[in-house]
Amino acid sequence: MDDLPPIRETIARHGLSASKALGQNFLLDEQLLGRIAAIPGNLRGEPVLEVGPGPGGLTRALLRAGARVTAIEMDQRCLPALAELSDAFPDRLTVIQGDAMKLDHGEIMRAEPFHVLSNLPYNVGTALFVRWLCGEDWPPQWRSLTLMFQREVAERIVAKPGTSAYGRLAVLAQWRAEAKLAMKVHRSAFTPPPKVMSAIVHVTPTNAPEGVSARMLGRLTEAAFGQRRKMLRQSLKGIPGALDALARVGIDETRRAETVSVTEFVELARTL
Repeated sequence: MDDLPPIRETIARHGLSASKALGQNFLLDEQLLGRIAAIPGNLRGEPVLEVGPGPGGLTRALLRAGARVTAIEMDQRCLPALAELSDAFPDRLTVIQGDAMKLDHGEIMRAEPFHVLSNLPYNVGTALFVRWLCGEDWPPQWRSLTLMFQREVAERIVAKPGTSAYGRLAVLAQWRAEAKLAMKVHRSAFTPPPKVMSAIVHVTPTNAPEGVSARMLGRLTEAAFGQRRKMLRQSLKGIPGALDALARVGIDETRRAETVSVTEFVELARTL
């Protein structure tokens, strides 16, 4: 690792710049990257999936921590810089060129439990997060998610009922997992600096409530928060049996989605 040039020099040597179209913002502070890699705990020998490594700043920190990294990168310009890391850490880094939204992550990770650490591209971050949360099989193959988001999105993930940030992401992240805000990251840490602040969310799976379909919970939250200013009797009327289920569970149909707790959404999904 000490033989590698600073990541800033690598970026300059390969003529790289962050692509707005790909939602890229590069992190160059190696101390900060080391702190991010430490959030899940000891990664020595652990398989890690990284989406959107770019020139490899976080990848370096993960390799330094002893992880076995599989990185999915869409931007072909970054592949030579990542190849240098592969050469420096034989058999420790696998780079896959492609779209993470179209790939089977479980197959890529060879059905082995893995951690996900990523400075997610802004344009696909939320979609990937929802995908990792919404599988019917639980516990999932991933053991933890440590993900960089815009701070507003991160706050939605950890929000509590009755707050303006509480919504679908909070319910999906909290009904069978523990989500916490692990670190705030100032916009000045990135190159180029984004217009918004960022934060890192750390999610670990917990026991799933019995008799609840992830698909049904997803439908409920999508309908309820898709019209969050309307009463539940209006927002949920398109789901067969939902209004009867509200009565059976004891949820007043004049309430709005932002007042319904995670536990109440779970009970509603179970009843349906």
